[in-house]
Amino acid sequence: MWIEPPFYCDYGSNITLRDNVYFNFNCVVLDPAAVLIGSNVLFRPNVQIYTASHPVGYLERRKDLELALPIEIGSDVWIGGSVVINPGLRIGSRNVIGAGSVVTKDIPEGVFAAGNPCRVIRKIE
Repeated sequence: MWIEPPFYCDYGSNITLRDNVYFNFNCVVLDPAAVLIGSNVLFRPNVQIYTASHPVGYLERRKDLELALPIEIGSDVWIGGSVVINPGLRIGSRNVIGAGSVVTKDIPEGVFAAGNPCRVIRKIE
Protein backbone atom coordinates (compact mmCIF):
# COMPACT_ATOMS: atom_id res chain seq x y z
CA MET A 1 0.00 0.00 0.00
CA TRP A 2 1.21 3.50 -0.81
CA ILE A 3 -0.60 6.76 -0.05
CA GLU A 4 0.74 10.07 -1.38
CA PRO A 5 -0.07 13.01 0.89
CA PRO A 6 -2.29 14.81 1.32
CA PHE A 7 -4.90 12.12 1.95
CA TYR A 8 -8.18 12.88 3.73
CA CYS A 9 -10.75 10.60 5.37
CA ASP A 10 -13.49 10.83 8.01
CA TYR A 11 -12.60 7.92 10.28
CA GLY A 12 -10.10 5.68 8.53
CA SER A 13 -11.28 2.70 10.56
CA ASN A 14 -13.97 1.84 7.99
CA ILE A 15 -11.51 1.54 5.09
CA THR A 16 -10.22 -1.94 4.19
CA LEU A 17 -7.38 -2.14 1.67
CA ARG A 18 -6.14 -5.38 0.15
CA ASP A 19 -2.60 -5.78 -1.26
CA ASN A 20 -0.84 -3.29 -3.51
CA VAL A 21 -3.20 -0.29 -3.36
CA TYR A 22 -1.88 3.09 -4.49
CA PHE A 23 -3.50 6.46 -3.75
CA ASN A 24 -1.99 9.40 -5.64
CA PHE A 25 -2.07 12.97 -4.27
CA ASN A 26 -5.12 14.68 -2.79
CA CYS A 27 -7.56 11.76 -2.51
CA VAL A 28 -10.59 11.90 -0.19
CA VAL A 29 -12.46 8.96 1.37
CA LEU A 30 -15.58 9.83 3.40
CA ASP A 31 -16.00 6.58 5.32
CA PRO A 32 -18.87 6.61 7.84
CA ALA A 33 -19.80 3.33 6.07
CA ALA A 34 -17.46 0.57 4.93
CA VAL A 35 -15.09 1.07 1.99
CA LEU A 36 -13.59 -2.18 0.67
CA ILE A 37 -10.81 -1.89 -1.91
CA GLY A 38 -9.40 -4.99 -3.60
CA SER A 39 -5.79 -5.77 -4.56
CA ASN A 40 -3.81 -3.95 -7.24
CA VAL A 41 -6.00 -0.84 -7.33
CA LEU A 42 -4.58 2.46 -8.55
CA PHE A 43 -6.13 5.82 -7.70
CA ARG A 44 -4.94 8.87 -9.67
CA PRO A 45 -4.93 12.36 -8.07
CA ASN A 46 -8.07 13.94 -6.66
CA VAL A 47 -10.22 10.80 -6.50
CA GLN A 48 -13.15 11.18 -4.12
CA ILE A 49 -14.96 8.23 -2.54
CA TYR A 50 -18.17 9.17 -0.71
CA THR A 51 -20.07 6.70 1.45
CA ALA A 52 -21.67 9.69 3.22
CA SER A 53 -24.91 11.19 2.04
CA HIS A 54 -27.79 13.25 3.39
CA PRO A 55 -31.57 12.92 3.05
CA VAL A 56 -33.10 14.39 -0.10
CA GLY A 57 -36.03 15.94 1.77
CA TYR A 58 -35.29 19.32 3.31
CA LEU A 59 -37.17 18.58 6.55
CA GLU A 60 -35.00 15.52 7.20
CA ARG A 61 -31.83 17.49 6.34
CA ARG A 62 -32.80 20.10 8.95
CA LYS A 63 -32.49 17.34 11.55
CA ASP A 64 -28.80 16.98 10.60
CA LEU A 65 -29.28 13.34 9.68
CA GLU A 66 -26.37 11.70 7.93
CA LEU A 67 -26.80 8.60 5.85
CA ALA A 68 -24.01 6.29 4.70
CA LEU A 69 -23.90 3.39 2.26
CA PRO A 70 -20.89 1.09 1.71
CA ILE A 71 -18.68 1.14 -1.39
CA GLU A 72 -16.80 -1.83 -2.82
CA ILE A 73 -14.07 -1.67 -5.47
CA GLY A 74 -12.83 -4.97 -6.91
CA SER A 75 -9.24 -5.94 -7.71
CA ASP A 76 -7.06 -4.81 -10.63
CA VAL A 77 -8.91 -1.50 -11.06
CA TRP A 78 -7.51 1.82 -12.28
CA ILE A 79 -9.48 4.87 -11.18
CA GLY A 80 -8.59 7.97 -13.25
CA GLY A 81 -7.94 11.43 -11.88
CA SER A 82 -10.76 13.46 -10.33
CA VAL A 83 -13.25 10.57 -10.34
CA VAL A 84 -16.14 10.85 -7.85
CA ILE A 85 -17.61 7.59 -6.51
CA ASN A 86 -21.03 8.04 -4.89
CA PRO A 87 -22.52 6.10 -1.93
CA GLY A 88 -23.70 2.50 -2.08
CA LEU A 89 -21.91 1.41 -5.25
CA ARG A 90 -19.81 -1.52 -6.44
CA ILE A 91 -17.11 -1.21 -9.08
CA GLY A 92 -16.20 -4.64 -10.45
CA SER A 93 -12.70 -6.08 -10.87
CA ARG A 94 -10.42 -5.52 -13.89
CA ASN A 95 -11.96 -2.12 -14.70
CA VAL A 96 -10.71 1.26 -15.82
CA ILE A 97 -12.75 4.30 -14.80
CA GLY A 98 -11.94 7.30 -17.00
CA ALA A 99 -10.69 10.60 -15.57
CA GLY A 100 -13.35 13.05 -14.42
CA SER A 101 -16.10 10.43 -14.23
CA VAL A 102 -18.94 10.62 -11.71
CA VAL A 103 -19.93 7.07 -10.76
CA THR A 104 -23.66 7.00 -9.92
CA LYS A 105 -24.44 3.28 -10.38
CA ASP A 106 -22.71 -0.10 -10.15
CA ILE A 107 -20.10 -0.85 -12.81
CA PRO A 108 -19.79 -4.53 -13.90
CA GLU A 109 -16.44 -6.33 -14.14
CA GLY A 110 -13.99 -6.07 -17.02
CA VAL A 111 -15.01 -2.78 -18.61
CA PHE A 112 -13.81 0.70 -19.43
CA ALA A 113 -16.37 3.16 -18.07
CA ALA A 114 -16.33 6.96 -18.19
CA GLY A 115 -18.45 10.09 -18.22
CA ASN A 116 -20.85 12.12 -16.12
CA PRO A 117 -22.77 10.08 -15.27
CA CYS A 118 -20.27 7.24 -15.67
CA ARG A 119 -21.37 4.56 -18.13
CA VAL A 120 -19.81 1.49 -19.71
CA ILE A 121 -17.99 2.41 -22.91
CA ARG A 122 -16.65 -1.02 -23.86
CA LYS A 123 -15.48 -4.37 -22.52
CA ILE A 124 -11.82 -4.86 -21.77
CA GLU A 125 -10.43 -8.06 -23.28
